[in-house]
Amino acid sequence: METTGTSHKKQKLSNSTENWGMQRATNVTYQAHHVSRNKRGQVVGTRGGFRGCTVWLTGLSGAGKTTVSMAMEEYLVCHGIPCYTLDGDNIRQGLNKNLGFSPEDREENIRRIAEVARLFADAGLVCIASFISPYSRDRLNARKIHEAAGLPFFEVFVDAPLDVCEQRDAKGLYKRARAGEIRGFTGIDSEYERPEAPELVLKTDSCNVNECIQQLVDLLQERDIVPVDASYEVKELYVPENKLDLAKADAETLPAVEITKVDMQWVQVLAEGWATPLNGFMREREYLQCLHFDCLLDGGVINMSVPVVLPISSEDKDRLDGGTAFVLVYGGRRVAILRNPEFYEHRKEERCARQWGTTCKDHPYIKMVLESGDWLVGGDLQVLDRIYWNDGLDQYRLTPTELKQKFKEMNADAVFAFQLRNPVHNGHALLMQDTHKRLLERGYRRPVLLLHPLGGWTKDDDVPLAWRMRQHAAVLEEGVLRPESTIVAIFPSPMMYAGPTEVQWHCRARMVAGANFYIVGRDPAGMPHPSTGKDLYEPTHGAKVLTMAPGLITLEIVPFKVAAYNKAKKGMDFYDPKRPQNHQDFEFISGTRMRKMAREGQNPPEGFMAPKAWAVLKEYYKALEKA
Repeated sequence: METTGTSHKKQKLSNSTENWGMQRATNVTYQAHHVSRNKRGQVVGTRGGFRGCTVWLTGLSGAGKTTVSMAMEEYLVCHGIPCYTLDGDNIRQGLNKNLGFSPEDREENIRRIAEVARLFADAGLVCIASFISPYSRDRLNARKIHEAAGLPFFEVFVDAPLDVCEQRDAKGLYKRARAGEIRGFTGIDSEYERPEAPELVLKTDSCNVNECIQQLVDLLQERDIVPVDASYEVKELYVPENKLDLAKADAETLPAVEITKVDMQWVQVLAEGWATPLNGFMREREYLQCLHFDCLLDGGVINMSVPVVLPISSEDKDRLDGGTAFVLVYGGRRVAILRNPEFYEHRKEERCARQWGTTCKDHPYIKMVLESGDWLVGGDLQVLDRIYWNDGLDQYRLTPTELKQKFKEMNADAVFAFQLRNPVHNGHALLMQDTHKRLLERGYRRPVLLLHPLGGWTKDDDVPLAWRMRQHAAVLEEGVLRPESTIVAIFPSPMMYAGPTEVQWHCRARMVAGANFYIVGRDPAGMPHPSTGKDLYEPTHGAKVLTMAPGLITLEIVPFKVAAYNKAKKGMDFYDPKRPQNHQDFEFISGTRMRKMAREGQNPPEGFMAPKAWAVLKEYYKALEKA
């Protein structure tokens, strides 16, 4: 919040140009840049095109300028648009620290800021200037500075009534101004001149931050600053309600192909929009981009590290080739139409070598690939009905759109996701608790945890989904995690055990659902090598790859910390390998050992897992023995 007046106790002298004794320089010449704006646009950020402009936020102290500007900066940077915020308080601590609040100083304050903003905009950045800037003539001068340079300038009035601003006054500045301790305070004894024709008015007394950001994004999209694809919506592939009867009638007349349960899980992934912007199963061009670059490249760099493909047999290919559409059948029910199909060879060994880094036939998902059809078929998918599995867990299968709505209802200003396919122990919980704490320390007020277990196919020795969900519920019941700021939902994707390649898929899917932080642990999406028993992937590579992966710009990766059982504290604690003298205090309980203890009915050390959650795990293994 920018201070707007002068205190009686420590009154600053005016530092107008008359008082400085400044001398106008006459020996300066404008130096033309060798780099064109178009060239800057190619190298600044991740999107081509020059987008330099200034968004000037003006309004009373406490109207919400800083809150909106910082949130907007985060949004733009996360969507590949280079941006920087100039804030009143920050500027007065550095560039303008020798200026007071006299009319002359305020004029010079805004003039300097306008010139700096122009330089940022000229460099190809969206510069957000967040200043009270109470005088119309100063704001007009800032606009003219940009217009003279041929740069877009957008005046945005952050409009909140004075009484609302006073209620928000965390620093007590309005109270001090009312008491006469601060003179020249804008809105109290110094006039604020409301903009007459701003490009946008944000009513922050009736709109929340997200709604304000959307209005700003809409403005910048209308003016061709922000490309439309920078804020693409979740692309669901369900047939619209008003066209459903016609589509179902059409489906009854089309040739049919039986699909597997895993295929059906991929249909659900596509239908709900987790694989946005895919229109259906990958065509050959998309498949090759995915296989060789881990990205889709048509329309920007979009991370897509695993092939979302539909294998079919040679017999089905011969039967369907040349047609314009066919229907997918699962469990005797027609579930989707694939239109404009494209058939291409399923080169299985090459796919496995690139996706998994191995062609080991004993790898469970590779085994399925090698046994699948010799052809792949891509096309536009039209899913006829919402997919339900009727297993008592459908209420947890929230789509990306539904999750975004949940986050909005919870007023979340940060969403951190944790993907898991195993039971939650207190080491996992420690990572999530620590992330929540760090987000609060960074200034977020309502961080929300998305606890997002994988719900598709997993290998036979993994704990089944229904038991994992019971275990997660017990963790929340015991208060290990905060129920009031946690959403538990099921991610419908099958598990491929493809290590660093697959963890990118897990991460980008949560990004589509609205997460902006992602916790990654040890050996994500890994497993022991089927032949040697050693780790198939180096355990730290998943986390390292995520920090470098292209197309994940809207997510921040939360660095992995090793958590182990601290025998002295009788609880999970972060282990620092740089302090080997503490090694004797820690006990490392592997997943194999944990499963062995549960299978044998033993209890883990106190503080390793919530007791009720451990009881669920023991019950599962006991039931497994009886079966």
